[in-house]
Amino acid sequence: MTKVNILAPDVIAKIAAGEAVERPASVVKELLENSLDAGATRIEIHLRDAGKEFIHIKDNGSGIARADLEKIFQRHATSKISSIEDLEKLHSMGFRGEALYSIAAVSDVVLSSRTTADEGWQIHVRGGARQRFEPTAIPQPGTDIKVAELFFNTPARRKFLKNNTSELNQILNMALPYTLIYPDKSFLLTHAGRSLLDLKPAPSCLDRIAAALHVDMKNFLQTDQEFVEEKIRLKLILGNINVQRPRRDLQFIFINDRPVDSRNLSFNLNDVYKLIMPPGVYGAFIVNITLDASNVDVNIHPAKREVRLKDEGRIISLLRRITEYQLMHKGQAREFSSTQFSPPGAQSGGLPVDKMIFAPGQLQAKFNLGTTYARNAAAIGPLDTQDTGLPLDFQLFGEENTLRSKFNRARFLGAFLQKFLIFEADESLLIVDQHAAQERIMFEKFRDQIEKAKVESQPLLTPLLLKLTPQEKIAWEENQEKLAGAGIETTQFDDDTIALQTQPLLLKNIEMSVRALLAGGEAVRLDKDTLARRACKASVVAGDKLDSTQADHQRKQLLECKDPFTCPHGRPTLIEITHAFLDRQFLRT
Repeated sequence: MTKVNILAPDVIAKIAAGEAVERPASVVKELLENSLDAGATRIEIHLRDAGKEFIHIKDNGSGIARADLEKIFQRHATSKISSIEDLEKLHSMGFRGEALYSIAAVSDVVLSSRTTADEGWQIHVRGGARQRFEPTAIPQPGTDIKVAELFFNTPARRKFLKNNTSELNQILNMALPYTLIYPDKSFLLTHAGRSLLDLKPAPSCLDRIAAALHVDMKNFLQTDQEFVEEKIRLKLILGNINVQRPRRDLQFIFINDRPVDSRNLSFNLNDVYKLIMPPGVYGAFIVNITLDASNVDVNIHPAKREVRLKDEGRIISLLRRITEYQLMHKGQAREFSSTQFSPPGAQSGGLPVDKMIFAPGQLQAKFNLGTTYARNAAAIGPLDTQDTGLPLDFQLFGEENTLRSKFNRARFLGAFLQKFLIFEADESLLIVDQHAAQERIMFEKFRDQIEKAKVESQPLLTPLLLKLTPQEKIAWEENQEKLAGAGIETTQFDDDTIALQTQPLLLKNIEMSVRALLAGGEAVRLDKDTLARRACKASVVAGDKLDSTQADHQRKQLLECKDPFTCPHGRPTLIEITHAFLDRQFLRT
C-alpha cells in the first residue's frame, strides 16, 4: 500500500495560504504594501472584529488594469519581477505574487480597481474560486479591496487567533513602521468606526514620528550620513536620555525603506544605548539604511521581514560610531520629575515639583538613592506569614545548615559595583543581587496589597501627563479598572494623553510602571501576580548605594518573604560561595 499522496489543489492552496496569511495583520501587511507599491498617497484601513470578520483597504494608487485584474488571484502572479535576476535589484515591497492568491484562498474577497486609462472593474473571489467579474463605478483611480470571513474554510487556523486587543496590536505593530518611513503619505486606520491612526502628510520624518508615536520632538536627535565610496547612507533619528521605555517598542529599523527585523543591528544599537540608560531600560531609535539593492537579500523569509546584508560588519561599525557620537556629544541632560524618584509622601506637603538635571555620562555614577531606598524599605514593613501555614521561626531559621538559616546569621562585609551585597556566614560567602532582592521584596508586598484591595497610594500634587502610543492607548481604555486596583488612578486628558492622579507608595517610577503594565496591549490578560511583577520590575532602580544598615535591613526584609531566593522573574537573588569551592580554585588540598 502506498504511503505518499499527491495533495489535491484545494488542500495545496490552503496550506500555501497559511505560509503567507497567519492572522489579520498578515492580510493588512500584504495589502498595505501593494498600495505603497502602487504609488498611493492616501491609504485607508477599516477593520471590524480586529480584522477577523472584515478588512477594508482603499487607496488612490495607480490602480489595476482590467487585463491584469483577471490574473492577480492566480498563484505567483506579480508585476514586480519577471526573471530571477530581478530578485537581486528589488525596489518594491512585494514581489512573490502569493499575497492575493493566499488571502483569497481562505476568505471572501471583493476587489474593485480603476486606472486612469480604464473604467472600473470588480472581481469577487471566495475560497479561491471566482464568483463574478464585472464593470463597476469608481469615481477616481485607485484600488478598493474588502476581505471578509477570514479563515472561514480553515476553522482550525481561525481557532488560534487571539482576542481583539492582541490582534489589533499586531496590526498596529505592523502598520506603524510604514507610517514612519512615508511621512508624505496620509494613513487612516479605524476599528469598528473608531479612529486608531489618523495621520495627515507631515513635512518630515521627525514630525511624523511625533504625530504617530505621541513623543516630544525636542527629545530626538537627527543625523544623515552618506558614505559615497561604500554606497551606504545612514539616516538616524535617536531618542536622547529623556526617552526611556520599559521595552523595545519605539525601535524601528529600515533597509531601503523596508521595515525589517535584524537581531544584529538591534543588539548593537541597544548596546550603545547602555552607555546612557540604566539597566532594564530601552531607548528609542528610527534607523533607515540605504544600500545598493544588489547588496541586500530580501528573499530569505516568507514575510519578508528578515534580510541578509552584504558586509554587515562594516554597517554595524558605522552605526555604532555615529550613534555613540550623537548620544554622548549631542544629547540633552536627563530631567527627572519628583514623581519618578521622590520617596513616598514627599509631594504631600504642597511643594512645587522640582527637577534634577544630570548629564548623560553622570547619571548612574552620581545619583545616590540610598535614602530613598531606606524609606521605601521601611514602608514595606513585616509581611503577614499566617497564609503559609508555617510558624515564623520555621520560615526564618529552619535547619541549621539551610541557605535560609545561613542568611539569617550572615554578617555584611561590603558591596561591589553598587550591585552585589556581600555577606559572610560560617564558612560561606553569600552574595545578594540587591536589585533582584528589592524586586522580590516589593513584589510580595505589592501583590499582597492588590489581593486584599488595600493598595497604599497617594494623590499626586500635580497629575503626571503621559502620552500613549496607539497600542498603549488600546490597553489603557480596556484596563482602567485594573490600574485603579493597583493604586494607579488615571483619567483621559486628551485624545492621546492620560493623567496619572495617584501613585502607589511602593513604586518609585510611576511612568515606567504604567508603561510596563500597558506594554504591547497585553494588560487585558494580567492576573494579580503579573500585575505586581511588571509594575515592580519597572519601578526598581538598579545602582542604589547602600550602607551597612540599609544592606542589613534589606537582608531582613528578604528573609521575611515567602520565596526569598528568586526574583519575581525567576532569577536568583542570592548565591553561596563555599570555603571548599574557594580552596579548589586556589589549588588548596
